[in-house]
Amino acid sequence: MNLCTNAAQAIGEKGGVIEVCVEEANIETDAAANHPDLKPHPYVKLTVRDTGQGMGRAVMERIFDPFFTTKKQGEGTGMGLSVVHGIVKSHEGAITVDSKPGKGTVFEVFLPMSRTEAASEALPSGPLPRGNERILFVDDEQPIAEMGKQMLERLGYHVTARTSSVDALESFRARPQGFDLVITDYTMPNMTGAELSKELLRVRPDIPIILCTGFSEAFSKRNAGAMGIREHIMKPVVMHDLAEMVRKVL
Repeated sequence: MNLCTNAAQAIGEKGGVIEVCVEEANIETDAAANHPDLKPHPYVKLTVRDTGQGMGRAVMERIFDPFFTTKKQGEGTGMGLSVVHGIVKSHEGAITVDSKPGKGTVFEVFLPMSRTEAASEALPSGPLPRGNERILFVDDEQPIAEMGKQMLERLGYHVTARTSSVDALESFRARPQGFDLVITDYTMPNMTGAELSKELLRVRPDIPIILCTGFSEAFSKRNAGAMGIREHIMKPVVMHDLAEMVRKVL
């Protein structure tokens, strides 16, 4: 999700093409051989290619650094690609980037292929739980905010999306009774989701809040409860899980 979000932002309003490809990779013959830290093992290679603005070597050398960003202030935290890098490394994989200004960007992710067959899980059957309540959805990444809004609207909810936690707080202060639920990202510039939740609860102590986070190691249900937050959900958010969580909280 973060790689595709990054690609979409690189393309911008002028439009372009994003290609996503998943295939098996042989460490002896594929580009994975360029990673001496990879163990001899069958790998899955995920490639995300875009025709966006591209970037120079100076930017590429820092692209995975926490909080490094080329976006304008307020448009992102610079944590997206750092999170991707952390996830890949935690699974004993590798990630590469190739880009040139004006020529687009290619990310390649190598992840070890499972040696055992995954246990089959029954997909949820029946219609998803729906509602018609008013929801304030907050995420500093525009594509994620739009996707969250669309998912919730498909479930029947009336959604106001904000890409700034500061703007979201202003909207809530202007109409504290105008929302039945707030769903907010955890890591955002200027004001984190935790800080936003604290301010929202100060305005209206009974407002239900769901916190979305990709930092499982630094956040828990106990943390959420201590903040007065009803629930938290891990990214990437799946529509079924979101539908169930919203009804549980409301």
